[in-house]
Amino acid sequence: MFKILKNAWTIPELRKKLLFTFFVILVFRIGSAIPVPFMDINVLKATLDTLTQQDPGTLVSYLNTLSGGAFANATLFAMSVTPYINASIIMQLLTVAIPALERLSKEGEEGRKKIAQYTRYATVILGLIQGFAFYMFLRNSECTVQGSQYYGMKVMTQFDGAFTNIYVGIFITLVFTAGSALMMWLGEQINQKGIGNGISILLFAGIVSQGPQIFTQLYVWFMRGLMGETKYLFFVPLMLVVFLGVIGFIVFMNNAERRIPIQYAKRVVGRKMYGGQSTHIPIKVNMSGVMPIIFASSILSIPGTIKLFVYGSEVTQAEKNSFWYKALNIFSATDHAWLYCIIFFILIILFAYFYVTIQYNPIEMANNLRKNSGTVPGIRPGKATADFIGKIISRITLIGALFLSVIAILPIVLGAVFKEPIGMSGTSILIMVGVALETVQQIESQMLMRHYKGFLE
Repeated sequence: MFKILKNAWTIPELRKKLLFTFFVILVFRIGSAIPVPFMDINVLKATLDTLTQQDPGTLVSYLNTLSGGAFANATLFAMSVTPYINASIIMQLLTVAIPALERLSKEGEEGRKKIAQYTRYATVILGLIQGFAFYMFLRNSECTVQGSQYYGMKVMTQFDGAFTNIYVGIFITLVFTAGSALMMWLGEQINQKGIGNGISILLFAGIVSQGPQIFTQLYVWFMRGLMGETKYLFFVPLMLVVFLGVIGFIVFMNNAERRIPIQYAKRVVGRKMYGGQSTHIPIKVNMSGVMPIIFASSILSIPGTIKLFVYGSEVTQAEKNSFWYKALNIFSATDHAWLYCIIFFILIILFAYFYVTIQYNPIEMANNLRKNSGTVPGIRPGKATADFIGKIISRITLIGALFLSVIAILPIVLGAVFKEPIGMSGTSILIMVGVALETVQQIESQMLMRHYKGFLE
């Protein structure tokens, strides 16, 4: 990978794109360090750290991971690109459910631009909703203080009063929404002038920024091992070995594919003969990417988030004995880790099949083959071909879903065995490795295109 980057740096055009991408990442990291006004950051960070340790499966922990820690610091980019991701998922589902959007998606470049415009509008709307929810969480959380400090937010004394409370709420909500919209715009700029997928690059940068914190925690554990807690002498090396093994496993599975052989019949058009060649349809083992884990994590975070909003960070013994607290606590990744892992495992498999079903239509693939005089050797065109492709996709999806389940559950299992929260989730590792591979492949393809262009000239 480093050799590819070195070779790309020697090409002026690619060097400009790399520098532009690095500049956007720098802007993103600066915005992730600027706190929103009217916040008591120390109280907020202490509260969120406590909540994360109590239950790492809440929506708060999930958003903080995707934002690279910006959520816990209530910075300009605290909500990261989650409104855009949610808007994109909603638009994908609506494209399948609403015929008008489905027709629009098939209208080529103009249709895609229109859907992208709808996605931007949906991002702003979701950003407003999510920003207001974050503000209400701050307002109703247990980090409230008295005097001029109103509900965890430092408000100057001369601005105290009911009007100020409304003003502060509107201001904070708009700042969070503007931060999400700006991140969406930065991602689009990377798509146009930089290297790689813009949104993925920003997610990658946010997750990688947590690396020093994770290695610091590993160092602390190792020192505790040297001071007599022997379990950490095994835990730290095991974590490093597992981390490297998971990266290698993800690289292998991301490149794995099942190839369906295709034979095109010969046909005469005018005086020329076309077709007759053999090719294949590549079916990726991990066709759904990281989306099933994101869906499953979002669903499983709902009970923990409800528990957080209802009971707060400090729960009395009477509240712990209540029926609703026990019912919500069943889905806790800390208190019921094994049950959480089983439910997580099942949800990932279900969502993997769901996502592949809405993305890949075997009947449409079979019809396209028949229109282009293509056949699968030994399989009749039409329904038989659709059934054959559907059976292969079903089997491959199961393998990919099992792969995602193992990656997602492994950190939770290690944390439950050693009674320590693992800072790096399986989702984060998948995003990091996937984005790195995708970006390197894009650089290679652009270098190859430039090579052929220079050869033809």
